[in-house]
Amino acid sequence: MDFLLSEEQKAMQEMAKNFAEKKIAPTMEEDEKHHHFRREIVKEMANLGFFSCLAPEKYGGTETGYLTATVMTEEIARVSPSYGLPFNLQMNSIQPVLLNFGTEEQRERWIPKLINADLLGCFAITEPNSGSDVASMKSVAEEKEDCFILNGTKMWISGVPVAEIGIVYAYTDRSLKHRGISAFIVDMKAPGVTQKAIETKLGLFCAPTGEIVFDNVKLPKDSLVGQKGDGFKICMFMLDNTRLSCAARAVGVARACKEHSIRYANEREQFGQPIANFQMIQEQIAEMYVEEEAARLLVYRAAWNRDRGQRNTLEISCAKYFAAEVAVRAANTAVKIFGSYGFSSEYPVERFYRDAKSYQIVEGTSNIQKMIIARNVLGLK
Repeated sequence: MDFLLSEEQKAMQEMAKNFAEKKIAPTMEEDEKHHHFRREIVKEMANLGFFSCLAPEKYGGTETGYLTATVMTEEIARVSPSYGLPFNLQMNSIQPVLLNFGTEEQRERWIPKLINADLLGCFAITEPNSGSDVASMKSVAEEKEDCFILNGTKMWISGVPVAEIGIVYAYTDRSLKHRGISAFIVDMKAPGVTQKAIETKLGLFCAPTGEIVFDNVKLPKDSLVGQKGDGFKICMFMLDNTRLSCAARAVGVARACKEHSIRYANEREQFGQPIANFQMIQEQIAEMYVEEEAARLLVYRAAWNRDRGQRNTLEISCAKYFAAEVAVRAANTAVKIFGSYGFSSEYPVERFYRDAKSYQIVEGTSNIQKMIIARNVLGLK
């Protein structure tokens, strides 16, 4: 196995790192304070080709692959977990769904606009009373002669209320249980679609999150992705991709916590010497380093195999679960190393502490990942 990144991947990694430090970091503190999402940042990321990794050239892509996307995602999340999220919304969710299940017309119409960030994307699964249990969703798309009529409410949707296009999952035949769920590509500015921001989050203040209400939304027949009843299958396929991106962001957070802790431990003096000289601090830094390295290897392996066309749900769940836990532990350790300053917004570790928690929840909770892992390992259906 070759553990080295290609020269192209190294170049994209360095580009993402420089972009994060020069374009995102300078206003991060103010943006966080005011919960401000800057669309122009996403557009600049698009202009640099950040969202082109998965699509063929005919749609404006570069096909540099999941591993390239992963290393860039980590670099952005290292500075801002909030701005790591667009990799999911613009690329890892809708694009692979359309490439694998959509029509040629759908691909040509939507993928270039997502790559260029001419449209901001989202995907809508979760509902007020339907989270981990996807099949318990209440949203319904009733088929008519010339359209589908979509009704329902989606909750905790990343990208809302600024999203302009999205993959929405709804029942077309409830009697078939999960096999009656279908997927639709939906114009989020269409009549009957209402988006509302959720302002009470613990973290990710610069990443819009909200609620969508669909009230008798008329969907053209050609908005159906795949066949009727393919929705659950499409959703599980999509989540493999989005969980991989989530895991990469978690590694970025773990790395940031380690780097800030190392810098602080060498600068902060107690008892006449840098606290880096104390064995307890050294032990904590060592644990952060080892766990970050292990998480990155899991994530890179999952991305590498994804690039080879493998459906590797188990690998991705392992990567997502472990990286999320590592990010939370690293953030917790960083706050302890910083002491009272870790409890203050004067240093960024308190932000990483809040943001890291999201990775144990989004794209399938840590408990759901453990369930997937256990069922695969035990050979259970």
